[in-house]
Amino acid sequence: MKSTLYIGLAAAALTLTSCNGWLNEETPGTTTVEDYFTSGKTAELVVNAAYVPLAWEFNNTYFSEWYIGDIASDDALKGGQDVNDGADAYDIDNFKVNINNGILLDYYRAKFQGIGRCNLALSEVPQVDLDETLTAERRDCLMGEAYFMRAFYYFQLARVFGGVPLIDDVIDTSDRWQQPRATLEATYDHIIADLLEAEKVIWNKSRYEAKDLGRATRGAVLAMLCKVYLTRGDYANAYTWGKKFVDEQYGAEYSLCPVYTDNFTLAGENGPESVFEIQYMADPTSDYGEGFGFTRGTFSTILTRPRMSNLGGNKGWGFDHPTIDLYNEFEAGDSRREAAIGVPDAVSQQEIEVMYLNTPYYNNKVSYSEGGTFPALDHATRSPFNYRLIRAADVLLLYAEAALETGHTSDAKWALEQVRARARANADASVANALPEFPGYRGYKDTTDDLRQAIRHERRVELAMEGHRWFDLVRWGIAAQVMDRDNGSYGKNESPEVREQMAAFIAGKHELFPIPAEEIGLNPMEQNPGY
Repeated sequence: MKSTLYIGLAAAALTLTSCNGWLNEETPGTTTVEDYFTSGKTAELVVNAAYVPLAWEFNNTYFSEWYIGDIASDDALKGGQDVNDGADAYDIDNFKVNINNGILLDYYRAKFQGIGRCNLALSEVPQVDLDETLTAERRDCLMGEAYFMRAFYYFQLARVFGGVPLIDDVIDTSDRWQQPRATLEATYDHIIADLLEAEKVIWNKSRYEAKDLGRATRGAVLAMLCKVYLTRGDYANAYTWGKKFVDEQYGAEYSLCPVYTDNFTLAGENGPESVFEIQYMADPTSDYGEGFGFTRGTFSTILTRPRMSNLGGNKGWGFDHPTIDLYNEFEAGDSRREAAIGVPDAVSQQEIEVMYLNTPYYNNKVSYSEGGTFPALDHATRSPFNYRLIRAADVLLLYAEAALETGHTSDAKWALEQVRARARANADASVANALPEFPGYRGYKDTTDDLRQAIRHERRVELAMEGHRWFDLVRWGIAAQVMDRDNGSYGKNESPEVREQMAAFIAGKHELFPIPAEEIGLNPMEQNPGY
């Protein structure tokens, strides 16, 4: 059952006017803020609206999280028909991004639209009178959801652009359009403050009704606190919040799916491992390309399915190709490779219309395949397939990392083994001693440095093609070491065709992307170094 976060997309809440804003007189037929927020139902609708930009995909760039998290990293190539198909994605893939990149512009604007919706909710929900549809506890929880979503949007912006303008109220007059750019530290302070507010009041997953699938939960807040502190390099606080997730949520509210691939099926949506995921739904009537954010289904399925003529109407556009380097990262017998990377058999490879830079692989997690087949979609370009943003396995590995860096080695090993044990249970039975416990693989010794490398390896294979890898490389401070065209581990392992497309990686520049030129034109601020 899909979440009811879609009900009307809270459209009424998004078209409100204000008597003391830009207009001096009320426009007949419009609804003012004061008139609208008169019932508990409207409080829920305005918070629902704050979730919607998460799902936006656009008519020109078809943005999804993997456009940066996968394609910028050593896990994936842009794909598509040729190097000219999806020029903005090509630039992200090859460190050739400029200030006019359309994907980045849409990304920036969508996150700030989400923040604006959160600000409206945080401003108005406390003023709504309690009634039969809204208890005091439910109102507090809705506030917690809005705080979480604002933190989530700011975190997405911070990882891509660095510090950004911080806006925590409703801007309803033109003289406040231009806001100063905050430092990255101030941006993280703001994110953490919002998450701490959310943590006080938001509900556990089990307290929500079935109709509320997709809402932020206490588990999601704890997971994000661990992740944000870890990204900031504050290992002590990351460990504190990661341990709180493990002690309070793991086993009680969340668990690892016994079958790994259940995380990537339609039937497995909102399963026991899912901490937070984008809710999509079948939308057969929407017209192709109707513009900014106008879809309730995802484009990612058709974008990532392979361009194979024998698939007929179920074929895709071939974007987000897994790399040879990622394919070789998996250990013998690890079935997670097949879950992440689709490899057409010899016969099917003859049907591939375009083999981008000599790789036939495709993203098996996002393309919505079942047993090697691709179910027909109700819409020519959209599917109802949810996108998992946070899984319990992700949180366990974040916790393992924080535990290791704070000297809690036994906790780090425990969390790592939780993830590997599930993979071992799903391993190829024909491979003897597949996926043994640390340190019995890949030449590891029982040392701190090798445990660190083991955790990093596990994140790469466990979360492959889910949009995490680029941000991990940057967080670990090894993006240049890995991604350098001539000397990096990725460049050395890929084909000459791939290397020849790449620009040189410039440390201190390419870890961040440029603030879009259009946004600087509207709100003058300092550009990121090197752009």
